[in-house]
Amino acid sequence: MNAQTLKFDLQGPAGRIEGLRDAAALSEGETRRGVAVIAHPHPLFGGTMDNKVVQTLARAFVQSGWDAVRFNFRGVGGSAGAWDEGRGEVDDFLAVLSEQAAEGPIAIAGFSFGAYVASHALQAQWAAREVQRVVLVGTAASRFQVAALPEAAHEHTLVLHGEQDDTVPLSAVLDWARPQALPVTVVPGVGHFFHGQLPLLKNCVLRHLRP
Repeated sequence: MNAQTLKFDLQGPAGRIEGLRDAAALSEGETRRGVAVIAHPHPLFGGTMDNKVVQTLARAFVQSGWDAVRFNFRGVGGSAGAWDEGRGEVDDFLAVLSEQAAEGPIAIAGFSFGAYVASHALQAQWAAREVQRVVLVGTAASRFQVAALPEAAHEHTLVLHGEQDDTVPLSAVLDWARPQALPVTVVPGVGHFFHGQLPLLKNCVLRHLRP
């Protein structure tokens, strides 16, 4: 954490949700672009809000003028409750979005299982909220029923996947994206966790977040 990172707790559907909010990096005269909520990987396989890919996404949003919110799903860290096979975790995301980004533009992002959660949160929010940016990394399309994205959201969406991902095969993500005619950005030679390539991941997201 840094001086611009604030801890928060809120009451979620399963009890306490703990999270962190990083303030946007703004130059004099600039205004915040909105609030980005970022979902972490699978809770049963060590996923937390401190995951390096999640932190990299948060830094990219902060550098681009967004407040970045990340949180622990139910049963992770100090968050109450237990694993709910994805259903309750979508509810957790929506609860954080409702409290931490009650007004103004929002962005939705997630990594791996978090991308699955983010897809369903986007589907739930699209008609009611202004979702300006969507970032899905290592989307867990081989393990979960990732939601189809609203067609109007495609131009605001970055789907990023490593060519050599051995956790979620690239073919599964393409099978999910193909019926939607949704572009997928493939990073050559990179695995699921972007080991050694986090700066490249950040730069790809920064390009997507340009105003």
